[in-house]
Amino acid sequence: MSTSSPSSPAGNIDSDDGSPLTTSAIVAQAVSGSHVVNIDGYSRTKGLGTGKYIDSETFAVGGHRWRMRYYPDGDDSASADWISIFLWCSDRPDADEVKAEFRISLLDQDRQPVPSYSIPSSEIQTFSSKGTSWGFAQFIKRKDLEESRYLMDDSFSIRCDVTVSKEIFTEQVPPSVVVPPSDMHQHLGNLLLTGEAADVTFEVGAETFAAHRCVLAARSSVFKAELLGPMKEKAATLVQIDDMEPRVFRALLHFIYTDSLPAVDDGDGAAAMAQHLLVAADRYNLERLKLICEGRLCDHVCRGNVATTMALAEQHGCAALKKACFRFLTSPGNLKAVVASDGFEHLKSSCPSVLEELVAKLAP
Repeated sequence: MSTSSPSSPAGNIDSDDGSPLTTSAIVAQAVSGSHVVNIDGYSRTKGLGTGKYIDSETFAVGGHRWRMRYYPDGDDSASADWISIFLWCSDRPDADEVKAEFRISLLDQDRQPVPSYSIPSSEIQTFSSKGTSWGFAQFIKRKDLEESRYLMDDSFSIRCDVTVSKEIFTEQVPPSVVVPPSDMHQHLGNLLLTGEAADVTFEVGAETFAAHRCVLAARSSVFKAELLGPMKEKAATLVQIDDMEPRVFRALLHFIYTDSLPAVDDGDGAAAMAQHLLVAADRYNLERLKLICEGRLCDHVCRGNVATTMALAEQHGCAALKKACFRFLTSPGNLKAVVASDGFEHLKSSCPSVLEELVAKLAP
């Protein structure tokens, strides 16, 4: 009976920082099978002649047909005193070549291989039905067999184990343990939403927001100094926030607790919120939030906001955003429309150096 014997490693590997790494396997598939030939009446097979053989019955392994060839007087003159055994592929003549490795063994009385006469092929061999066979011209000397206990009642047995190489393929190896993504942001978001164990309240316009000093301090060096340092807010339970809209402060807290922004509709509202949040992020030293807002504003530069956006970029040190505005204004049509807008007057009064830089870039 043939048995399939592909093998692939399983498990997962973690990197030094604990993050999961994917694993794949290159699988060289193989199919194995065995066949036993009993030589009954051994003495009557001798004398057949050197180079003459007797074929076994056909057996199948790995989708191919095989025969064992028994040379009682040896395969050639150099092996005339030996018994030769070869493996032969007996597929149809137009069949593809077959790669296989094999082992030929003399069996003892318990039908187990005799170690000194159990010989493997030295490597994977290529078989062809057009005449290629592999085996051992000097498998066992006739004299040694005849004097051994393995020849019983003029009979002995030989087994051939064949392993046929099949396709080679790659596959993903599933991890032994699947670790779900972190949900810490959800827990902290719920903590902000419920206000449970809050120890500080912020008053922003007409709204109040309950929060946790330790979370704010861990995320923002400015909040840390205000809430845990020697500043006056350290002992206060109510902190007044000026120059910020409640919706902007709410989004700021959402980011501090969840490291993400709340959903905002695309369009002018999203750009305006990004502008306000960029100012808040710079105020509280939240560099990641600042960069997120800068990236969104780079995608929303238009004639209606390019002047105010350029002033914002200059005031808060956003080089990429300023570059995006300059790139937008290199179009004569855009520049003409912006110069006629109210935002341009604001830009002239608040950031005259930006106009000088713009003129230098547009000069021929």
